[in-house]
Amino acid sequence: MDKFEISSGEVDTAIAIMKEVAAWGREQGFRVWLDEWLTREKLLNNDEVKEENFYVGRINGENACSFILQWRDAKWWPEAKEYEAAYLHKFCVLRKFAHQGMTKKVIECIKEICRAKGVKYIRLDTGIAEEKVKQIYLDAGFEIVKVMEERGMALYELEV
Repeated sequence: MDKFEISSGEVDTAIAIMKEVAAWGREQGFRVWLDEWLTREKLLNNDEVKEENFYVGRINGENACSFILQWRDAKWWPEAKEYEAAYLHKFCVLRKFAHQGMTKKVIECIKEICRAKGVKYIRLDTGIAEEKVKQIYLDAGFEIVKVMEERGMALYELEV
């Protein structure tokens, strides 16, 4: 059985994975992040995101995915209090590990972290038109709780 584990604080490794996945996405014609958005300076630009918020997931010790998990997101959830929810951002899975249930594995790990902190929800945002991404999150149990047509975004939530 494969061993899956996540670790935090690995900013450079997490960003490298994000860049690799974003490059693949652009090659496929998807609307994804530009490399100039995926830098330490851009991603660590406010008090909501610190080095410990960067995670890398590994299968049998090999890098498989990365994401940012923060405890406040004033941009998309301005009314929410800190630690009301965990906010998942920039979740990326390397192609070698695609279609292997990585989203559900990561969500289960995030749920464990949330339970330990007394956090009740996992939240995220993504573009309204991102149908494949939408289906991934719906299949993982998230619900769309708000659509922001003017900004082209959908907000998702999953109760822990």
